[in-house]
Formats: sequence, structure tokens, C-alpha cells
Amino acid sequence: MLNNKYAEELYHTYASKMPIIDYHCHLSPKDIAEDRIFKNITEVWIHGDHYKWRAMRTLGIDEKYITGDASDLDKFRSWAKTVPYTLRNPLYHWTHLELLRYFDIDELLTEDNADIIYKKASDKLNSSEFSCQKLLAKMNVEVVCTTEDPIDNLEYHQMLAKSDAKIKMSTSFRPDKSILIEDDSYNDYLNLLEKASGIAISTYDDLEVALKKRVQYFNENGCKLSDHGLSNISCVSYMDLEVKEIFNKRRNNKAINHIEIEKFKSAILQFLAKTYHEFGWVQQFHVGALRNNNKRMLQKLGPDTGWDSIGDFSQAETLSKFLNLLDSSDQLTKTILYNLNPADNEVMASMVGNFNDGKIKGKVQFGSGWWFLDQKDGIIKQLNALSNMSLISTFIGMLTDSRSFISYPRHEYFRRILCNLFGEEIEKGELPNDMEWIGKIISDICYTNAKEYFNFK
Repeated sequence: MLNNKYAEELYHTYASKMPIIDYHCHLSPKDIAEDRIFKNITEVWIHGDHYKWRAMRTLGIDEKYITGDASDLDKFRSWAKTVPYTLRNPLYHWTHLELLRYFDIDELLTEDNADIIYKKASDKLNSSEFSCQKLLAKMNVEVVCTTEDPIDNLEYHQMLAKSDAKIKMSTSFRPDKSILIEDDSYNDYLNLLEKASGIAISTYDDLEVALKKRVQYFNENGCKLSDHGLSNISCVSYMDLEVKEIFNKRRNNKAINHIEIEKFKSAILQFLAKTYHEFGWVQQFHVGALRNNNKRMLQKLGPDTGWDSIGDFSQAETLSKFLNLLDSSDQLTKTILYNLNPADNEVMASMVGNFNDGKIKGKVQFGSGWWFLDQKDGIIKQLNALSNMSLISTFIGMLTDSRSFISYPRHEYFRRILCNLFGEEIEKGELPNDMEWIGKIISDICYTNAKEYFNFK
């Protein structure tokens, strides 16, 4: 991926050695705090990885060998059978990069060598030198920021904070279940939020009190970020009394219509965003996913099992209104916007410029290529849109958004793509041959900008 001497120098001198701040992921805090040792490579590599599951299903692998009751060895064999057919999918690069970086396995995975590679990798994983914390250390990970619901008690974050572990773990506050009032399980969730907050939630005002109390609790436990995974940002006009009546109807299991849903979501999102500003947090918005498309498989396996895709939701107008409302009252905190539809790249890249007010470098960020866009083509398009519409020099770089402890070579993948992009333009004369200055920009994107932006100690 490094196609000339400039790209090579930028990567090897300036990018490769920078620590990793993974400011958004879905790793298990329990596994990190307890420093779990995996029994085999399937446990750490295939369990929970819906990227791999989708590829296997596409090839015609039976669900028994994906999420079913097949042995871990048979599941690995099924993945090994799939790998040669993933050519030109990022899984092909990621798979072999992960085998090489973690296990020193420098050969192509196939059905023929599956058993040998399974044993070699699993034997290493059974060592304390390959525990969760050691896996993170191997990739020079400085901070991981997991993602928790407001009802989480953060016991494992507290456990790690009290230990002598070198890895630092923070969390991000993800209250989407309190926002999605249309969900069938909404009232059941509020009952759980009542228990976590100690607040009886009978009215909309109670909901705000309960959520703010949980923000306070997360803040006391070192949280610096929130995160939202929404199809789009809701921002319509509403009256306070209307929102209270809408909430009362839903709390009493009465039907509400689409307009009422949008008014409620608009109100609660604005409340949360203002609360994040009060606590000095960074807010993240992941928008554009069309989730749980296959209802039959959703019912069978649950969410986050590989049945989501890119949506074509309208984003610009309501996002602009939302950010403008917060900015108008000087309550817009640091914000990262991620889109899942590549058609929205320029929308997001240009939107951030509307609300960067000169008070904080890169205050509003166009986030890295995410989910279906964290492959070579998606990363390059995001970097180009950001460069054309804003300042790539203030970019806070890559994240994993992963559930796997051996996904960190994705940062290497990103860094190589980034360095090659700059290296090719140096060779063409489109950028100056000033390796010290451009090297600093590369180092900033890979690490320093995120370090400063999140103020992780």
C-alpha cells in the first residue's frame, strides 16, 4: 500500500510508531479488566464479528458454522474456507495482517492449512503473553474507549482504574434506548433506567433527571464522550407541554404517531447535547445505518448479528438545525459526525465548517470512514472530502469500532493508506517535498490531534 519512497518514509518514520487512541470501540470492559485469556482463535476472532459472518453467509456457509452450535474448530475451518473468496474485500487484507502482526503467521489462510493455523494461533493465545491487555499492548494501544448504556454500572472500568494495568480504558455514554420512543421495548428499558438512576420515571421531567444523574455518574468515572447511533438527527419544532404529553402517552402504552415521535426525539436530543456541553464532553453521532433489515433473522439471533446496511436518509437540513440551535445558545460541545452513506461525505465535510468558531482547533469533526466505509476506497474518499472541504491537518484519525481484540492492525491499514495518499502527491509535485512538516501532519492525524482533542490523561 506504500507505492513510493515518500509514502514509505512517512509511514515508517512518522506513522507506524505512534501510539493508538481508540476513541470508539465495542470491546468488552469485562474482558479487559479481568485480562481474559482466550481458549482459541475462534473465540477472539470469529465470535461476535458480523463482518466475517456476512461473508460466510454470502458464500453459502450454514448458520450452524457461524453463530450456531458447531465446534470452534469447525467454525474456524468455515472461515478459512471463506477467506480465499474474500479477494478485494477489506476482510482479505485484515485477516492476513492480523495473522501476521499477532501470531507471526505469514501465509495465506485457506481450507487446506486451517487446522495448522488454528493450532498455532490458539497455542499462543493460551499463554498469558496473549491476554487481552497484552494483545492491546502489542499494538501500542494507549487508550480504549468502550461504549456503554446509561444503565451500566461501570464496574469493570472501576476495576481497571484501581489496578496497576498500563492500558487506560474510558467509556462513552450511549443513551439511544432512551431516545427511541417508538421501540416496542421502550417502557421496559425505562424500568431498567429507573433502577440504575434511583429515579421513578413517570414524567418527561423525570426522564431528564434520570439521564442527567447517569451522565453525572459516568463523568465521575472518567467518561469524556457520548455516542449516538441514529438513522438521522431529529430536529423539528415542539412545545414543552407537547413533549410531556407525548411521553405520558407512551409511558401509559398508548399509540403515538410519527410527528409525535419526531418531536420527542428532537427534545431529548437537545437536552442531552446541552448536558454534554455542561460536562465538557465530546459528542459523537453515527448516522445513516438502516438496521435490522432481516426481521426473521433478527428474531432468531438478535441485533448486531449482520443484518444492517447503508440507509439513504436525508441528513443535511435537520443536522444543520440541530447544531445551529446548540450554537445559538453557545451550548455546542465538541462534536464528531460520522456518515454511513458515502453520498453524504461532502455534506458532512462541509457541515463541520459551519460550526467551527475559532475557539477550539477542529471543534466539529468529520469522523473517519465507519462500518461499511472503513475500507481502502471509503477511507480515501473520506480523506479527500475532508481535505477539500476542511483541514485534514486537524483530523483526529482512525478508530476501530470493533468488538475484536485483534482488530488493531486496522490502524496500520488506515495509516498506510493515509501516508500513501500524501506520498503520491509529493511525488507528483502537488505537495512540497518537506518530509519534516508533512511528517508532523501525519503524526498529528495518527495520534497527537486525538490526544489533545479528548484530553486523555
